[in-house]
Amino acid sequence: MTQAVDTVVEGTRDGAQSTEGAGGSGAAPSRGSDFAPLLRAVRGQGLLERRTGWYATGIAANLIALAAVFAGVFLLGNTWWALLLAVPLAVFWSRTAFIGHDAGHAQITGDRRAGRIIGLVHGNLLLGMNEAWWNDKHVRHHAHPNHIDKDPDVGVGALVWTQKQAAQREGLVRWVTRNQAALFFPMLLLEGIALKVSGFQYLRRQPARERALSALLLLAHLGLYATLLLIAMSPGKAVVFALVHHALFGLHLGMAFAPNHKGMEMPDPDGERWDHLRRQVLTSRNVRGGALTDWFLGGLNYQIEHHLFPAMPRPHLRLAQPMVRAHCEALGLPYTEAGPIESYRQALRYLHEVGDPLR
Repeated sequence: MTQAVDTVVEGTRDGAQSTEGAGGSGAAPSRGSDFAPLLRAVRGQGLLERRTGWYATGIAANLIALAAVFAGVFLLGNTWWALLLAVPLAVFWSRTAFIGHDAGHAQITGDRRAGRIIGLVHGNLLLGMNEAWWNDKHVRHHAHPNHIDKDPDVGVGALVWTQKQAAQREGLVRWVTRNQAALFFPMLLLEGIALKVSGFQYLRRQPARERALSALLLLAHLGLYATLLLIAMSPGKAVVFALVHHALFGLHLGMAFAPNHKGMEMPDPDGERWDHLRRQVLTSRNVRGGALTDWFLGGLNYQIEHHLFPAMPRPHLRLAQPMVRAHCEALGLPYTEAGPIESYRQALRYLHEVGDPLR
């Protein structure tokens, strides 16, 4: 791996020197080639090769864990103590979402049909989240991260991401924007339900045949989920369990996604067009940590590497990180990384600054 990092640095320096020799000062490198040496090094290390066995083991383990949690719900029966199991269920639902995410990026398999099946099972059936909606939204995000006109993740919604958006808020949403930093984590408690609602709303945009399959699986999820809870407990306890479970699930997913881009560079829609390397690196933030952080955040803590190589299997992201960091350092390109607490602090500070003119 050290040799591969050296290869990246040398390739980068050679590219910069070639640019200078072509009649420039080196301040504006030939951006079309900046990504090429990194790509060659990563591919040469086999980091773009799929880890089907690793994923198969992870999927099986996650399914067993989900089954074990529901078995625990049945064993506890009609008691409020069953609410404690909403915590591990939310955690393993997040693992399920991460698997669906990786399937959508073709990290698990190169067979599009198999990848779609994995996505449908983990998204529509197990989570009640329309994988077609998620993939459409997520592909647009990856293509133009933090681009105010093209990235749906920074469009106007419950939250806003620029002071220009904030200035247009009126009524109750103006108050929300004014206090959005303080409200951010409480609002994540609604995200688990919001994901379901958005998935159902997207059905009308799908082709008829695809819509029928997606709707069938989404309804099957609701039926199975309600049946499993109502068999184990009274309707009142089942509703409370579902609300707590979905609140924790939304909070967990939000904690995985929030630090990745909030507060990072936002491309000027009318300004200079960034190349792939700069577009992905400058708009992304990594979260430092060990194996537990990798597991809890589903590998999304390596956001820079994930955005540069969306199809890279999750276990390879950590291995690619030193190569990517060395490449960025050789180019003089900022490589942003922060600890978990600091990453959330930076994201919340940015949300606070966006709402500042309204206070």
